[in-house]
Amino acid sequence: MIRDERGVTLIELMIAVTLVAAISTGMLLAVRVGLTTMEKTDHRVEANRRVMAANQILYRELADVMPVKGACGPFFHGEEQMVRLVSSYSIAQGSRGAPRILEIAVVPGGAGGVRLIVNESLYFGPSSTQRFCADAVAAPQPNPQSFILADRLASCKISYKDTIRDSVLSGLWLDAWAKPDLPAAVHFELVPLATDRADLPLVSVTIPIYVNREVIPDYVDSW
Repeated sequence: MIRDERGVTLIELMIAVTLVAAISTGMLLAVRVGLTTMEKTDHRVEANRRVMAANQILYRELADVMPVKGACGPFFHGEEQMVRLVSSYSIAQGSRGAPRILEIAVVPGGAGGVRLIVNESLYFGPSSTQRFCADAVAAPQPNPQSFILADRLASCKISYKDTIRDSVLSGLWLDAWAKPDLPAAVHFELVPLATDRADLPLVSVTIPIYVNREVIPDYVDSW
């Protein structure tokens, strides 16, 4: 009588274990590659969104500039590395909040190069601008409340469009603005430290000022 014995040999068992391990390793590598690709894509999308948001914020802040008189006269001061103004747009509250004193400045960057930041403070009338009346006002400095508009820049230069009345096509670009009225436009020349063809490029921005650019002599604050 022949006994029917069924089973697997040790070699067959080792082959099966090896195949399961190989398949598991392949699946793990595929998942890891997928997660890494998704993470890189998220970082790239986030970086592109920051670039678009920076351009939009700059446009809104300058486009909503207010031709107000401060404690020492018309309140708009522009330099090659800094511009100070009052705007009805704020990063925290958009166009719904109270007007803000904005200091948009170029400061040293944390990883080399420079960065463009914005400092905001509440504007509640000419008295809120008193601290800017000193002969030597300190340059804006980054603080925990500063908003970084652009980072890792090789350079950043701000210029101002001068124009004759009712003609924005004429006039020169100036490196500083100390006139009583507002400029016709403000240009931010942004040069990144490094560029990546896959990323959205950080481009220079020119913001025209459409509001009444004359600071009316008999203007009265309502705040």
